[in-house]
Amino acid sequence: MSGSPAVVMRLLASAYSVAEKAGSIVRKVLHSGELGIVEKTGANDLQTLADRLAQQSICASLSRRFPKITIIGEEELPAEDPREDLVEYGHSEEILQKTCPAEYSGLKEEEIVVWVDPLDGTKEYTEASRCVRHPAEAQISHKGPYISHSAALWLLDNVTVLIGIACGGKAIAGVINQPFYNYQLGPGAELGRTMWGMPGLGAFGFQLQEVPGDRRIITTTRSHSNKVVTDCVDAMEPHEVLRVGGAGNKIIHLVEGRASAYVFASPGCKKWDTCAPEAILHAVGGKLTDIHGNTYRYDANVKHMNSAGVLAALRNHEYYASRVPQSVLQALKSD
Repeated sequence: MSGSPAVVMRLLASAYSVAEKAGSIVRKVLHSGELGIVEKTGANDLQTLADRLAQQSICASLSRRFPKITIIGEEELPAEDPREDLVEYGHSEEILQKTCPAEYSGLKEEEIVVWVDPLDGTKEYTEASRCVRHPAEAQISHKGPYISHSAALWLLDNVTVLIGIACGGKAIAGVINQPFYNYQLGPGAELGRTMWGMPGLGAFGFQLQEVPGDRRIITTTRSHSNKVVTDCVDAMEPHEVLRVGGAGNKIIHLVEGRASAYVFASPGCKKWDTCAPEAILHAVGGKLTDIHGNTYRYDANVKHMNSAGVLAALRNHEYYASRVPQSVLQALKSD
């Protein structure tokens, strides 16, 4: 590597470490047993202390190092200086050693928009908390509590930290942290992993796999379903349907070969849910659009809601788009 790394590479390297810090915060709050839950718009739209602290950490850490970027986070929080222990100053040397794709090498801070979901899968996070041992009894690994109740295990898979980087309306880089990855290994296991990707450079931190053969395995919402959502999933003629939480988790299903398409015919998710996952999916040749097949934009001034749902696939996106019923297309107007 010659010269100083490009701004976007320095930002991505910082976002990697910041996401790991946020993942640690998410684990610590769960272990404390004091989740500080509040309902934002209802029982399926929750906010916890982990959401608040993780967003404070991410926004403060990135804005201090890159003061001219625009950061848009999910949580509406009061403007205040965060505790110093929430600020992360580290970065990934591995990312800094990568060669920035030419189309991004000249980007300036003020051209970049960062979309942040500090805790994707909050509902599953709160449900899992009920199955974690009492803090006084928990066995602690280097990075968090040992999860003892089998009912909690798959819920923890749903939880991710998402940091998406956009420019010119496009998702150009993304970081996904899974705070509880490796919980299956029991006491003493180090929890958490971080994956990242950039179109034109690749994706890292996981083993890319595809669903074998011609099996159609659809992943869709666990807690926000309705007739339109169900009709759209059924139209894909799936061999199997996986109902799980979190947009980040669903994209992980795609890139690790557990699902072939992510189908959500509803205006439920937002730009901070899809920016980072889209960048990683795109980096490995996949595609994420609305239910009409139109790409979403991630400019600073766009509306936050993904009004026309989500349709994503690692391969054969066109096939899934062709299967969307006309009734669903009419129900969900494209932006």
